[in-house]
Amino acid sequence: MVFSSPVFLFFFLPITYLGYRLLPSLSWRNAWLTLASLVFFSFGQLPYLVLLLVSVLINYGFGLWLQLGRRYRRLAVGLASAANLLLLGTFKYLDFVLATVNGLTEANLPLTGIVLPIGISFYTFQGMSYVIDVYRRPEQGTRNPGTLLLYISFFPQLIAGPIVIYHDVADQIRDRQLTPELTLSGLRRFIIGFGKKMLLANSVGEIADAVFALEAAELDFRLAWLGAVCYTMQIYFDFSGYSDMAIGLGRLFGFRFLENFNLPYTAASIKEFWRRWHISLSSWFRDYLYIPLGGNRKGEMRTHLNKFIVFFATGLWHGANWTFVLWGLWHGLFSTLEGADVIPRRLRTGLPGRIYTMLVVILGFTLFRADTLADAGVMFSAMFTGFSLQPANTLTLISLLDAKSAFLLLAAVLFALGIPQRGWAVLRTRGLSDRVNGAAAAVGCGALFLVSVLTLAGATFNPFIYFQF
Repeated sequence: MVFSSPVFLFFFLPITYLGYRLLPSLSWRNAWLTLASLVFFSFGQLPYLVLLLVSVLINYGFGLWLQLGRRYRRLAVGLASAANLLLLGTFKYLDFVLATVNGLTEANLPLTGIVLPIGISFYTFQGMSYVIDVYRRPEQGTRNPGTLLLYISFFPQLIAGPIVIYHDVADQIRDRQLTPELTLSGLRRFIIGFGKKMLLANSVGEIADAVFALEAAELDFRLAWLGAVCYTMQIYFDFSGYSDMAIGLGRLFGFRFLENFNLPYTAASIKEFWRRWHISLSSWFRDYLYIPLGGNRKGEMRTHLNKFIVFFATGLWHGANWTFVLWGLWHGLFSTLEGADVIPRRLRTGLPGRIYTMLVVILGFTLFRADTLADAGVMFSAMFTGFSLQPANTLTLISLLDAKSAFLLLAAVLFALGIPQRGWAVLRTRGLSDRVNGAAAAVGCGALFLVSVLTLAGATFNPFIYFQF
């Protein structure tokens, strides 16, 4: 089950919300949300429900050890981290390691064929962060297993984030208020995310998929750059749309999740880009890997090394493929070059900085999207050497970029750069009344939801990109 499916929109969500509102106490409501979350997860991969519960049990047990015992605390957090990474490594990376060994040697080891559990990267990181935080401050833990189960399994952010840290929501699990204002803001946020997915991400994604499926002889620089730009737009609106829907759903049940995106394509440096892109993941790696490695406290060379380790881990976290690893190292390279001032500061400010950053991001996402390194090489070759324009390629370009697709691509670019948002903010500051603003927001959200539902009715199944991570 996914947020953009009819079953979720018209059955699961209304039933879950109605049941939540009818229950008399917060403890019953929390139990209802936990049950609903487990049902939600089971729709996708029922056999892996046991894996999710085992993960929660492991982290609860080690968290309890750290709260009750004063001895062997370092051993406890080490074992907890190892257990979490073992689960993640077995189910996500074992076949990748075996295939890599087979490619480098003549071992011919058989692959396991394990199906990737949905959301394992997200709930594993949440569990790890909980145990590490309890190690640092035992009073931040919980002795109630149901509380931890709700925290890790809560369906809005279970399978594709944002990564929520326990101490950010612990008080909300114990005590929260559901106000009309919070409910309305949650509905608006959910609808905006739904519209991002259905109208923008899916539309530009069709173009990207078509371009990346072309053979080398069918590509030229126009098609290659079109595909790269479209995928850059697709992954942003797909993932930020999911985050908007998760944040909105959280508000419907009284939770306030932290933001996960802040117009990353307006960044003027790679450092700034990672402050705006997938904020919950970059914050997780900063707090639980970069700083424990020493951060920037152990000299310039160690700082650069720590950055490369973090970006290597970031790429590997996204998937068991060398394209993801190299994508992470690509960003690590430019982050290091910026930190060492190899890239002049004047190129990291204003319009020059935004152009430079977007070029790095687009090229990185081209590598990220490619199925193999060879496929990435074909795309890069076409982008920078494909200047022999063939009539057949022109016809392909015209068929992909019709009037509707061109309009939606332009809309995606404008919204990704925050231009319409800034325009609306200017109107509000120039005397647009709260009543007019509220009415316009209500009409706009209603229209957006209707158009998105109609688009959903005529569309084929298109899951969120980050489900695979």
